Amino acid sequence: MKENTPTPHISASYGQIAKTVIMPGDPLRSKMIAETFLQNPILVNDVRGVQGYSGTYNGKPVTVMASGMGAPSMGIYSYELFHFYDVDTIIRVGSAGAYQEDLRIGDLVIGSKIVTDTNYDNLVTKNGGLVTLTAPTLLVNQVEDVAHKHNIHTRTGTILSTDTFYDGDITTQEAQKRGYLAVEMEGGALYQNAKKFGKNAIIICTISDCPLRNEKASSLDRQNNFVDMIKIALDLI
Repeated sequence: MKENTPTPHISASYGQIAKTVIMPGDPLRSKMIAETFLQNPILVNDVRGVQGYSGTYNGKPVTVMASGMGAPSMGIYSYELFHFYDVDTIIRVGSAGAYQEDLRIGDLVIGSKIVTDTNYDNLVTKNGGLVTLTAPTLLVNQVEDVAHKHNIHTRTGTILSTDTFYDGDITTQEAQKRGYLAVEMEGGALYQNAKKFGKNAIIICTISDCPLRNEKASSLDRQNNFVDMIKIALDLI
């Protein structure tokens, strides 16, 4: 057993978590992914109901574990996975709100770049403003190649990661003018920790809200029906 594992937030023993972790926000989505796609999934974490399962996909080991909502929660789990469990790659599969008019519910966006104003990132960087973080180019290209193989349309570009679900400092109109594709709440902390530890991270999000069209997916749709991003993530292993 490696020193410091299990952690206060993850009950898995060292070695029970694979080198690649697929990370939705919702614990129930984690459960759905494990039960639908993994062979012989085993529950390796349920601390605070944040479910994590390890199994195999096409014979390759993988762990699926939730991050919870927001930068602090993602910050804790990605820090511990990278630092204590020696995870190499975390692939976030989550939901996002669209900023561009041509994005629809169910469309996929790839975060080649994250612009973030979260307190998590500003406290780490001592920046006090917008922080820009990038995903590895090779990993972005791999995501695009896998999506093409599955004939799944994706958009690659900049995603805003913020602390505020409602009424943030950057308005939808401002974000649209800056060319941001979408907004979510966990990517900044994930990319920050990947940078800190020299690890890999990528965000593949499904559009769940289109504020410019006043459209949104139901919570059950978000939990069970956003599967294209999951197929892509699993094929990256």
